[in-house]
Amino acid sequence: MSTIRNQVQLIGNVGQEPTLTTLESGKKVARFSLATNEFYKNSKGEKVQDTQWHTVVAWGKTAELIENYAPKGKELTLTGKLKSRSYEDKDGFKRYVTEVEAFEILLLGSKA
Repeated sequence: MSTIRNQVQLIGNVGQEPTLTTLESGKKVARFSLATNEFYKNSKGEKVQDTQWHTVVAWGKTAELIENYAPKGKELTLTGKLKSRSYEDKDGFKRYVTEVEAFEILLLGSKA
C-alpha cells in the first residue's frame, strides 16, 4: 500500500532533447520535459487542447534508456513519484521545484 502513496503515471511526448549527466560517482541522471495533452469541449462545443509540462528526472538504467531511445517528440509512458526541493539561484534567491522522479519508462509509438 505504501507504493501508491506518492505515485505518478503519465503518458506524453518528450518536449526537448534529454540532458544526461554522469556524476563523479559514475551514476547517470537524465533530465527532460514531458508534455501531456488533455482534450475537452468548451461551453461553445469547440474541442480544446490543454497541454501540461512536467519536469522529469531519471537515474541509473532508466536514465540510460532515456538517453538511447527517447529523443525529442518520442511518446512514452512513465511511472514515478513527485519530489520537491529548493535551491539558491546565482542571485541568492531561494527557488522551489517539483519534479517527477521516473523509475519505470515504457516507450510508445513507432520505432522511427
